[in-house]
Amino acid sequence: MCGIVGAVAQRNVAEILVEGLKRLEYRGYDSAGIAVLDSDQALQRVRRVGKVQELADAIAESTIDGPIGIAHTRWATHGEPSETNAHPHVSSGTLSVVHNGIIENHNELREKLQGLGYEFTSQTDTEVIVHLVHHELKSSASLREAVQKTVAQLEGAYGTVVLDQNDPERLVVARSGSPLVIGHGLGEMFIASDQLALLPVTRRFSFLEEGDVAEITRRTLSVVDVNGNPVERPARESEVRHDVTDKGEFRHYMMKEIYEQPTAIQRTLNGRISNGKVVDNAFGESAPHLLNQVEHVQIIACGTSYHAGLTARYWFEEHAGVSCNVEIASEYRYRKSFVRPNSLLVTISQSGETADTLAALRLAKEQGYMSSLTICNVPGSSLVRESDMAYMMEAGAEIGVASTKAFTVQLVGLLLLVAAIGRNKTEQGPATEQAIVSALQALPAKLEQSLSLDNDIEDLAEEFADKHHSLFLGRGDQSPIAMEGALKLKEISYIHAEAYAAGELKHGPLALIDAEMPVIVVAPNNELVEKLKSNVEEVRARGGIMYVFADKEADFASDETMRVIQVPHCDSLVAPIVYTVPLQLLSYHVAVIKGTDVDQPRNLAKSVTVE
Repeated sequence: MCGIVGAVAQRNVAEILVEGLKRLEYRGYDSAGIAVLDSDQALQRVRRVGKVQELADAIAESTIDGPIGIAHTRWATHGEPSETNAHPHVSSGTLSVVHNGIIENHNELREKLQGLGYEFTSQTDTEVIVHLVHHELKSSASLREAVQKTVAQLEGAYGTVVLDQNDPERLVVARSGSPLVIGHGLGEMFIASDQLALLPVTRRFSFLEEGDVAEITRRTLSVVDVNGNPVERPARESEVRHDVTDKGEFRHYMMKEIYEQPTAIQRTLNGRISNGKVVDNAFGESAPHLLNQVEHVQIIACGTSYHAGLTARYWFEEHAGVSCNVEIASEYRYRKSFVRPNSLLVTISQSGETADTLAALRLAKEQGYMSSLTICNVPGSSLVRESDMAYMMEAGAEIGVASTKAFTVQLVGLLLLVAAIGRNKTEQGPATEQAIVSALQALPAKLEQSLSLDNDIEDLAEEFADKHHSLFLGRGDQSPIAMEGALKLKEISYIHAEAYAAGELKHGPLALIDAEMPVIVVAPNNELVEKLKSNVEEVRARGGIMYVFADKEADFASDETMRVIQVPHCDSLVAPIVYTVPLQLLSYHVAVIKGTDVDQPRNLAKSVTVE
């Protein structure tokens, strides 16, 4: 969500910090700021509401210049978006802090600090950190000691960086529940909440662990763990390409990422299937032994990743012969749950830093799961490091807030997992595995065919220009795809959208049907298509206007109340993935017509690192 960048160098770091913030814009934010110590060790700060470019323009008109500094993009949690609430925050004109996360006991700390004479100028929870560090400095031998004393008093999540005018050669960093990476340069060091921010200046990164407090200078990194013991966090070479923020020929990142799906799926399959089988180490070296023991799968995820899990539930139970539950991470955390014998915990997250999912994994480790597996797109992320096994999606960086290629690649990873678990569970296991592999090998070409519907869907989107509500319908494993279609439309076009299993229409949603409520239906040619046609007739009888994405063999015909878009025929195993693409294109084109900010929709963020 919020973005952090910091640097210690011999050169002016202001430009580096601003470029880093620009590379984090995709995460979502409402204001931005920077604090730098100049050559006279004076603390300079500039903050602006709005885009990072507003901050860049303000810096260009100022004399801000110095070799050490911190910067931040804020996504409001405590206090409205305003310059006063923007980071960095300052105490006594000498100490500055940026912070990601939420401090849950900020009210208690604020009262304590006000009693000590500190005056607060913002509504944020972050301001308690900077005043608390300033207070602890009075009785500490170093800035790091003061930060350690401070974080011991914080409840909640934080990734924070502290800059002290009176200690101008170092930054002190603390991480708990909110990711931070250290970038290693030549005679200079960097900090960021996402390695993407630092790729123009370094490709070597150390990843801080939970509870770490680190001190960086131009040439050194020293880290202590949650118990205050010195630890090593070795540097690793990043595999992320530096050009991921280039839109290429596309107007928006979202459209670029929709069109990247055939390539992303081919990339995620490379090295993971061979001779009609899923290779043994597709999910890690220890996976074959562990997966053979699985009798139950518990999936935990949020948002789009949750929809991927709901889809996979159908696959696990039908094709792998194991039971499967799927739960929203934020709900799983706060209820008592029963762990079945030989249960595999599967977490799904594009970023690997989703706060609720990460907390659910840590809770599950205490509950007796046989093993844990994460399906994730970011190497070195917290979920990857803390899970027993990891399926790296290889989807490439996803910049648009509304997930597209990450979703379809998650589904591919889950279908491979179904094949790997199911191969020894039933007599049909080997044949099912071969069928899954064959369907996945054909999938990139099927998605290319789905993308050819783009122009037709763009024309169709015009009919949504004046709509305010919509309904999505699907049956079986297409029901979660309808949910994902509804989520995409509401996320980026701001049209209210709901999704239902089509059989539920008569249990309430039919009351909503009229000519002003477009109904979007996903209709592959499967064993449920005749049931679905009956549901369509229920809508037609009540004056509803329908848009049906249907297999050409499913025998739907356009008329004055129903517009049919023919989707390429595909194997039913991968139909949920194929039918996702037209719904993504629909949401994109409706959003463009509505004039919304497609890549950075209001109130939303890419990586949700707070509860």
